[in-house]
Parts: sequence; structure tokens; C-alpha cells
Amino acid sequence: MAADPVAMDERTALAVTALRAIETADRERVAWTDADRAWATRAAAEVVGDGADPALFIATRARLAGERLHQRRDVVLRFARGWRWRPWVGAALALAALAVGAMGNLIGGAHRINILQSPVLPLVVWNLAVYLVLAAGFVVRYGANATPGPLRRAVVWLSGSARRVRRGRDDTTARALAAFTDDWVARAGPLYAVRAARLLHVASAVLALGVIAGLYVRGLGLEYRATWESTFLDSDAVRAIVAVFYAPGAWVTRLAVPDVAHVAAIRAPASENAALWLHLMAATLAVVVVAPRLLLAGICGLVERHRARHLVDDLGDPYFARLLRGFENGPVVVDAVPYSFAVAADAEAVLASLVARSLGGSVRVRLAPAVAYGNEALALNVPRGGAHPILALFNATATPEPEAHGAFLAALAGFGRPLVVVVDEAALAARLAGDTRRHDERRALWRTFATEAGYGVVFVDLTHPDVAAAETAFDAALA
Repeated sequence: MAADPVAMDERTALAVTALRAIETADRERVAWTDADRAWATRAAAEVVGDGADPALFIATRARLAGERLHQRRDVVLRFARGWRWRPWVGAALALAALAVGAMGNLIGGAHRINILQSPVLPLVVWNLAVYLVLAAGFVVRYGANATPGPLRRAVVWLSGSARRVRRGRDDTTARALAAFTDDWVARAGPLYAVRAARLLHVASAVLALGVIAGLYVRGLGLEYRATWESTFLDSDAVRAIVAVFYAPGAWVTRLAVPDVAHVAAIRAPASENAALWLHLMAATLAVVVVAPRLLLAGICGLVERHRARHLVDDLGDPYFARLLRGFENGPVVVDAVPYSFAVAADAEAVLASLVARSLGGSVRVRLAPAVAYGNEALALNVPRGGAHPILALFNATATPEPEAHGAFLAALAGFGRPLVVVVDEAALAARLAGDTRRHDERRALWRTFATEAGYGVVFVDLTHPDVAAAETAFDAALA
């Protein structure tokens, strides 16, 4: 039985997202060089060992890279660490809610509890309204994609402001900050939403517990009298109100809500010992507020835990796929076979540098002798099978012919390895001298040829390569 995939925790996902932003934004390899990237891949592979779970490799690589970047006081890494969740925030919020609840029962006259103006009735009404809104929202949004709420929009705005401050000072860092913020908000937005809901549910439950505690503390230390007064309500109306709102407490405690005559007898200035009413109030809060809120907090906690462990699940993304190719395939040997043209003297090194960016590991390119026109079926000394790609090198000045160039591709496909069409534009650039229209027409011709053959195509000037564009094209072709 296969082992379950490794799930990253929130802190690890944060580190992975930060490193991803750095490596994708720093295409010039200024802050985080090719040597750094290769070291991180190699060191992580050594730590986790062969055959390890891909997510474990990704997480280990991010941890090791983070340690090195921390020593360099990397701005993006420090910014990312500021997003770490601190559990003490939830504890502080709960303590504040408890204190507010405990002091809330001071509303009313000294030593008197008004059964209509106690903090219990507003809490019951408010929480019932919240439950109604939650239920309605669940029904309305069921099966639909959630739109960003105020909290998420505020986070985006604040982080956007932070990165705009950086933009004028350091372009590479600004790009990385922007990439991290956009990526992390998209990944963690649902997590933050359910976390905020959990904290609010816990705070509401603790607030009610504070009210209950305050009621009983007052009742233990002092004799409190229950009464009521109203300009517009008579005894019948008051009894109906308290019967409805204190019904849950009466059901739990088996204490009957006093009848109309009893309620009329305690109308101000009259009163009675408040013990019965305190029990009804406390039990009502426990049933209507504390228990449901704790249940909802528990459900949110389970959802929060699940979301926190699945912040990085898209390992098929080109960035992660690149890292995993280097990890799973080991040192990569790429065979490059030119067709009917002589490549530049340093083309082997240029191709190795470009392909290494996409394969994410140690890459060596073996440049085979050029295959002459008409010798497409010539036997080549190229290993068969495996995951390491073959590069079919063509000259952009040539016109692709299915009978010749297509036959050459078919011969290379017979080796059973991934195949990428690479079109060298060095001679074409020299010939056209900036004629963009003819350049684009030639590209369209080769792109159509490669697409009809079923292969990805990379256009690159092997004498003066556009590294960023070539990296993107190799990523797409290898995917």
C-alpha cells in the first residue's frame, strides 16, 4: 500500500510560497543564483533520500533555502515570516471577551437585575440573528465560488501598499514581494476566513461565559433582586417575552418561567430574590450561545486544520514540476541533435544553462553531430528510454518540410524519450536585421510545424539568448 502524501503545515507552506516568489521573480539570478538553487535542490535530495514524497522534498528544500536566505537578511523572507499565525492572538481575544462579559452584567441598578434589560436578552437576540445569517449564507452560496470578503480585500490592500513602498527602491525585491503577496493571499484567503470565523465563535462563547460568571459572582457575594419596569408593556406582554427568551433555560433546568401573576408582582418598585431568574438566564445563555458557538468553533477548527494542511497542493504547477524533475530524475543528461546545420561553438554550454533552469538540477547537454539533410533515418548514438529529454535542433532560416524535418522528428521519437523542438534564431536574426514582421512569420511557420507534429517548440538565439523567455518556453514545452 502506498504511503499517504505528506501534507505541509501552514508555516512550511509559507516558506515554500516565499521561496517560490523569490525564485520566480529573480530571473536574473541576482539575489538567489543558479548555484544557490542547485545547492538547495541537491541538499534537500540528500536529506530526504531517494523515493521520498515530492511534498517532503519541496518542504525540505524551502527550509534549507530559508536558512541561507535568513543569514543574508532577505527582505522577502522577513516579510513572509511576518504573516505567521500567532496563537496568542486568539487567546488574547478570548480573555478580552471574558472580561467584557463578566463586566456586562453591571448594566442596571445597584443590587437589582431587570429581567428585560439584563445582558442576556440582547445576546440571545444577536446570536439568533447570526445563526440565521449563517444559515442563509450557506444556502445562497452552496456550490458557488466564494468571493473575497472585506477581510481578504483589506489584506490585499495593505500588502499591496507595502510592496508599492518597496517598488522604487528595489525592482527585483518589489517583484518578489508582489508575487508572494498575490500567491499567499490566493492560497491562504480561505484559511484566514475560517480562522476568523473560529475566533469569533470562540469569543462569542467566552463572552457569554463571562456574563454567566458575572451573574453568579454577584449572586454569591450580594443579594440581588429581580424586577422589571416598562412604559409600554404590561404584565402579559412581559411574561410572554421572558417565556419565549428563557424557554431554553427553563427546558434545561426544569424550572418553570413564572406566570403572569408572578411577573406582575415583581413590577418595580416591587422585587424578589433573583436566584430563579439567574438560573434561567445562565441556562439560556449556555443553550443558545455557548453550546452552538463552541460547536461552530469546533467545525471551523476542523476546516481550518484541513485548509492549513492543503495550502500547497498544486505540485503540477510549472515551478514545482521543474523542481521535481531535478529531484526525481537525478543528474540530467540531455541529448541535443542538430538537423542540417552547424550550431555555434558554445551552443552546448548555452543549452545546458537554459535547460538547467527548467529541469531544476544538474544538467549536462551532449551535442550530437549534425544530421545531414536526407539522412533522417541515420542511426544515432542516443540512449533509448528514460525521462531525460532529447532536443531536436533546427535552423530558423530553413523551411520545415514534413518529408525531411518531420521524418527527423519521427526518428528521434523512436528513442522513447521526451522530445522538444528547439529552433535556433541566431542566423535568422542576423539575416533579417530587425525585420519583425518576417521574423514573426517565420516563427509562425515553425510553430505550426511543431504543433502539428505534437511537440512543444522553443525559439532561442543560441548566440545571444533571451534567458527569461527561453526559460518560460522550455517550461511550457517540457510540461
